[in-house]
Amino acid sequence: MKRAQILLADDHALTLKGMRTVLEPHYEIVGTVMDGHALVDAALRLRPQVIIMDIAMPLLNGIDAAVQIKKHLPAVKLLFVTMHDSPAYLVSALQAGASGYVLKSAASEELLEAIDSALNGRIYVSSRLSKESLAHFRDSSHAAATPHLSPREREVLQLIAEGRTEKEIAFLLTISIKTVGFHRENIKRKLGLRTTAELTRYAIEQGLI
Repeated sequence: MKRAQILLADDHALTLKGMRTVLEPHYEIVGTVMDGHALVDAALRLRPQVIIMDIAMPLLNGIDAAVQIKKHLPAVKLLFVTMHDSPAYLVSALQAGASGYVLKSAASEELLEAIDSALNGRIYVSSRLSKESLAHFRDSSHAAATPHLSPREREVLQLIAEGRTEKEIAFLLTISIKTVGFHRENIKRKLGLRTTAELTRYAIEQGLI
């Protein structure tokens, strides 16, 4: 029986190595990547059955990467393995199309079960996330991916918060410097913020970096 193919994404090399060690006896690891843009590219190129990803990743966070991937690969199973235990992030992940959400602190015990659940069409949520906290979560506007910004604006905001210059952002997103400035001003207007420091603080609070 052919083993399921899995793509791994995390910005920590040790985490990738640990997951590979746990999973290789059971699944075929087709690749590992360390940022969100590389994840989207690898997913579309390799077309794995399962993608295991973190939320906080450079260049493009896991939530927004998931949305992009699901547009092109609706059948792929997305499994988040993350340190974020807030129901807000769980809701964002599920809204982005996730089939599973596992806390890194529980990954050694739960990861294999979560993958099996996803491959069999079930949603797996880490046992350490209480159902009560999820049931009481009402305001999805606090989710990791800011819902009132466009996908491109979220990308620009994350890169600004990472300290990238407008020239660097333009190169990474294949847009003009003028367009980057246009997005920056739109973001400021929508969020009611004025300085780069305020944008950075907001991005951190939202889990974009």
